[in-house]
Amino acid sequence: MTVPTIKLNDGREIPQLGFGVFQIEAGRTAETVKAALDVGYRHIDTAQMYGNEEGVGQAIADSGIPRDELFVTTKLNNDGHGRSEAVRRLDQSLTRLGLDHVDLYLIHWPRPGEDRYVETWQGFEDARDAGKARSIGVSNFQIPHLEQLAAQTSTVPAVNQIEFHPQLVQRELSEYHREHGIATEAWSPIGQGKGLLDAPELAELAQRHGRSAAQVVLRWHIQLGNIVFPKSGNPDRIRENYEIFDFTLSDADIAAIEKLHTGARLGPDPDTFG
Repeated sequence: MTVPTIKLNDGREIPQLGFGVFQIEAGRTAETVKAALDVGYRHIDTAQMYGNEEGVGQAIADSGIPRDELFVTTKLNNDGHGRSEAVRRLDQSLTRLGLDHVDLYLIHWPRPGEDRYVETWQGFEDARDAGKARSIGVSNFQIPHLEQLAAQTSTVPAVNQIEFHPQLVQRELSEYHREHGIATEAWSPIGQGKGLLDAPELAELAQRHGRSAAQVVLRWHIQLGNIVFPKSGNPDRIRENYEIFDFTLSDADIAAIEKLHTGARLGPDPDTFG
């Protein structure tokens, strides 16, 4: 099964489906990532905050998969803002991952109260120019944060990774992304197992398509053009989440899913967090 790619604004390609390692215990990360790589995933999303970069690196090293066939993302920890500190923290990540570069480096949260994300972004540009990060982007940035980067720096983020699922359909922000060539990555794409997948509307669609509710939601993301990386420690679910490219949702299906939107967040508000 071939995972489609999306062309980023810097010309590089990113697999639209990846594997996320948020909340996977450090001691289980290597075996879990190995299971994902065995299924066919080639895009791995980790972060300094997750505390499991070493396990990701071990799985990559043990896999024998050529480096140029993998897409690896990590994110700056919240206490690492600052131009030089952002580069130093990436150097530490590369050591833990056992890599000489990552494919994508993200500012994890803007922390607007601290107001250092422009300075930090300049460090990201330095890391890219040094070849330590092939592409650079942000996570959890709102439109005013993106506009401030545009006004004060010369690089448009390649991606913005945001909370995005049927109960939080970020129409305004994703439209801004489209207008400015920023790819949308969705975290918590299937709602963290907190009740979303029990919605009767999803059960009906799942039955109609002969799929699970999670597969229906992941397919919805793919058809919206989002980049997604569901997390699971269960090998059967890891495989199930990968098998979403051989069916299609209709426009009516997509509209039914988007009626689940409530605007409620599962995670922090980026305007106040930090």
